[in-house]
Amino acid sequence: MAEKPPPWAIREKRGNKMEWMEYLHTALEVAVDLGIMLFEWVGVAVLVVSGVLGVVHYIRRDPETRLKLAQGLAMALEFKLGGEILRTVVVRDLKEIALVGAIILLRAALTFLIHWEIKNEEASLPEAGHGPYSHRERK
Repeated sequence: MAEKPPPWAIREKRGNKMEWMEYLHTALEVAVDLGIMLFEWVGVAVLVVSGVLGVVHYIRRDPETRLKLAQGLAMALEFKLGGEILRTVVVRDLKEIALVGAIILLRAALTFLIHWEIKNEEASLPEAGHGPYSHRERK
């Protein structure tokens, strides 16, 4: 059984127009794959940094620990969601579309819940200038 050639391999028998179409298609696939990897890596980096900072704030007994951690998680999810949206550009069949769509819905739901948590956490914190933590400036 013959192996499928890699996406960057151009067939010699086709005309010049088809070669350019294949070059452009291959360039699009490579650009999208690089973009997806970039978004995924940035999302993971933000998640790790947020987690480490969350532990540091927890150890220091910072009253805004939950808020800061939730904001970091929300930012990480935004990057991961961006990667999934970009992945829809190169989806080939209905099964992949359904899978990517389900992942996007789950991540969007998580983002919504985290933003809701942030809103509630901000409302529960004392206002600047009032309460036991008034000596700290809120950003």
